[in-house]
Amino acid sequence: MPFTPRMAVLAAALLSVCVPALADPVQDARLQGSLQTALSLNRILNPFRIQVEVEGARARLTGEVENAVERDLAEHVALATRGIEQVDNQLQVNPRLVERPLELRAYAQRLEDATLAAIIRARLLWSRLTEKAAIDVQSSDGVVTLRGKVDSAEAKELAGLLARTSDGVHLVNNLVSLDTAAMAKARENPVDAPSGPPPSDSWVVDKIQTSYRFSRNLDGLNIKVASEQGMVRLSGEVVSSEQKTIAVDIARQIVGVRGVDADLLRVASKVEG
Repeated sequence: MPFTPRMAVLAAALLSVCVPALADPVQDARLQGSLQTALSLNRILNPFRIQVEVEGARARLTGEVENAVERDLAEHVALATRGIEQVDNQLQVNPRLVERPLELRAYAQRLEDATLAAIIRARLLWSRLTEKAAIDVQSSDGVVTLRGKVDSAEAKELAGLLARTSDGVHLVNNLVSLDTAAMAKARENPVDAPSGPPPSDSWVVDKIQTSYRFSRNLDGLNIKVASEQGMVRLSGEVVSSEQKTIAVDIARQIVGVRGVDADLLRVASKVEG
């Protein structure tokens, strides 16, 4: 029987099913780095030495943790990492790890403080009131200290608010002072006056959503954000009218936002038990 073009197509299709896809070591390394970073940044898991191997969409975890809760958490972190679809969880539970070395705990706290300070600096940078303010942020065991000078009382208040509402902060020392010379200059050039090209709508949406995730007052996953030329629309669901107000306030102060429409952001109805 002659080998027809149709037979060639069928043969190619059969090979595509039977022959596994070629490995991509660069992609594997990228996913491995992403997962290792996620585990290191997790405040529960970062004291443990967890090894990660990635092949395709499958991750393998090895090492020791103290209990089954931490073992399961590591698997959830892996599955939440974009690109990881399967997890071979080989972590061993070792209750004797309850006495963790002091240097590991100290390192974990330093990492937590550095991450927390970076989150607050980012939120200050995204706000139209504080984006150009020279505010120093220090964190120690969840106690945040703000120093620097701003050109308005509103900017100082917002800096304290953004720090205080960031997830992981226990106390804020707002030592930011008012710069009288800068205040006079700010009155001549209001903060709402355009000072350059506005950011893109995708940038605005990303910063609002990220700020929601960093806030301990909101479940950002339930709030959808859209923007058209700086006009922001919020939809989804929050658990209280207070949360809705917070969501609107956070969105309103982001650089590039000209207005916020929250008519489609519903407050969840209470279910009688």
